[in-house]
Amino acid sequence: MAVQLRPGDAETGVLRRPGFSPVRLRTLMKLALADTGLDMSGMTVLTEAATGAYAVTPVLAAMAGAKHVYAFAKSGRHGTVSDAKRETLELAAPLGVADRIEILGTISPEVLHSVDILTNSGHLRPLTAESIAQLRDDAVIALMFEAWEFRHEDLDIEACARRNIPVVGVNERHPAVDVFSFLGPLAVKQLHDCGLAVLGNRIGLLCDNDFLAPVQNGLQRLGANVEAFNSVAAVHPGAWDAFVVALRPADSPRVGQGEAAHLAACAPAGAIVVQFWGDIDRAALQANGLAVWPMQSVGQGHMGILLSEIGPEPIVRLQTGGLRAAEWVRRGGALTRDGFAQLVPWQG
Repeated sequence: MAVQLRPGDAETGVLRRPGFSPVRLRTLMKLALADTGLDMSGMTVLTEAATGAYAVTPVLAAMAGAKHVYAFAKSGRHGTVSDAKRETLELAAPLGVADRIEILGTISPEVLHSVDILTNSGHLRPLTAESIAQLRDDAVIALMFEAWEFRHEDLDIEACARRNIPVVGVNERHPAVDVFSFLGPLAVKQLHDCGLAVLGNRIGLLCDNDFLAPVQNGLQRLGANVEAFNSVAAVHPGAWDAFVVALRPADSPRVGQGEAAHLAACAPAGAIVVQFWGDIDRAALQANGLAVWPMQSVGQGHMGILLSEIGPEPIVRLQTGGLRAAEWVRRGGALTRDGFAQLVPWQG
């Protein structure tokens, strides 16, 4: 799952929710390591140092035996460098792995040349041609979500092709990862947040990708009347309470001026357009009398709600799976349809 947004948890500092406590995170991490069989012994990893649920990533690598983990930190809206360092080491110290994690404020060519695995994590993006040129010939880039969700703005895929550097996605439907099972609860959470009960609501699900089944099933289990459409143009008039947009991002908004007018013509006043995934033109929707959730714009190509909004479990499983997929390829493991690893095609 393309969970490239930072964890909007307010876990940095005294407002940490009990479900994100370090004790609980360590328990979830141990379970994820056991389920995936992640083994990074002998490897050097470069990832990010972050806050909330994403603080687990460098610690997972160290727990799995990495000989050294570089964790790049930078300040942002979800915490400072000091916050990231504190939360990372707070997780790592009781596990006895803090001495193998080095928090960085800058990334030198020497660090890049030393790593076996580099993660496509938020603080590290974009991975430029200049950075990729510094990697060893046998290095691997961990995409940290499924290969089909790759975005060209995240990393220079042509530079990877020139260097024969694999970009490895993770099979999020692997039983040991199973992040897709959290998509239904995530959509329910988003609808609850915007003020819809889900139970008894009539929802048009706009989806053209593999999110369809888990999102639709999750909404229906909570009693929603759901009809799925693979495009906005396919929507017909009805007593819609909401449209959930889960359309694969493109160069332009998936719901622009024309699409907003069509939805408005198909729905009663007060219907809500909920951005789960896929860019939308908020101004166009509001000009056509439709309500929009979330109210604030999210980054282009990003999800409208964070996986961590329903707890740390999907993040811990996704990060562990992302590392496991890259480790598998780095060790020369064969790719299979039901395995952990997927490759991003170099030609897009």
